[in-house]
Amino acid sequence: MNTSRRARYRITHETRYRYAANVTLSQQLLHLQPRDMPYQTCIAKKLTISPEPSYSTSSQDSFGNPCTRLEFNQPHRELVVIAEMDVDVFTRDVATRFETSPAWEEMVSACLYRGHVALTGDFLEALPFRFESPFVHLKHQFSDYAQDCFFKDRPLLVAIQALMSKIYHEFTFDPEATHIGTPLLEVLEKKRGVCQDFAHLMLACLRSLGLPARYVSGYLLTNPPEGQARLIGADASHAWVSAYCPNLGWVDFDPTNNVIPSIEHITVSWGRDFSDVSPLRGVILGGGRHDLTVRVTVMPI
Repeated sequence: MNTSRRARYRITHETRYRYAANVTLSQQLLHLQPRDMPYQTCIAKKLTISPEPSYSTSSQDSFGNPCTRLEFNQPHRELVVIAEMDVDVFTRDVATRFETSPAWEEMVSACLYRGHVALTGDFLEALPFRFESPFVHLKHQFSDYAQDCFFKDRPLLVAIQALMSKIYHEFTFDPEATHIGTPLLEVLEKKRGVCQDFAHLMLACLRSLGLPARYVSGYLLTNPPEGQARLIGADASHAWVSAYCPNLGWVDFDPTNNVIPSIEHITVSWGRDFSDVSPLRGVILGGGRHDLTVRVTVMPI
């Protein structure tokens, strides 16, 4: 861990559901607590829930992410979940070593199944992130789009950084262009979307080439315009990509902002795609139509 730079953030993530009719039963899975890692420590956390859940338990999911399971057995017309967290984040100085990563073709070859080779440790854990997932499908259109970044013998992380930059420069951030179910091929055609779309697209490109990569959810410190105060509730959840490199481990890339995540990115969870790490996901009985309000604040302290 490089402790030459450290930032401490107070994060408030408020989720509010208002239902048209009574919800008689609700079960929810929360991914709201930031992970503890060599470059990040969650030093304080508080979860406020209304109504009071009938059952609550905290554990880890299959990817090692902290999660909380809730059950509500009493009728309610509103559900409010407020997560408050203080997190220390340290710099990650890996970009200077991108040229030392192996050629991308070597990584693809190493990921191929060979019955006589025993795979262990981090490499074995990375391989499941080569395959399709609910929101990320493998298609030649994605590998074709990325191919000009992955020319012969180019270092793996240099090529991935070039793909990140290509997506940033060729796509337009447009919150009205997509929704959670918009197919990635449509995102590729229209070249518009949000951070979730750009992360899924980059994953599809990398996995279609045969490279392991995972979806990362978290928060990003956003700076208000000069002379304006930071607005409470004006931030949002963020998403980016992490790719596996044998000599450097997992390395993060943010295609929405064309940056290598470091001290201003706070990691919450990772998985195959958004479906694994949704901040709040569940099933309800009753309720009818509902209104959803989400307010996020990332405040340096």
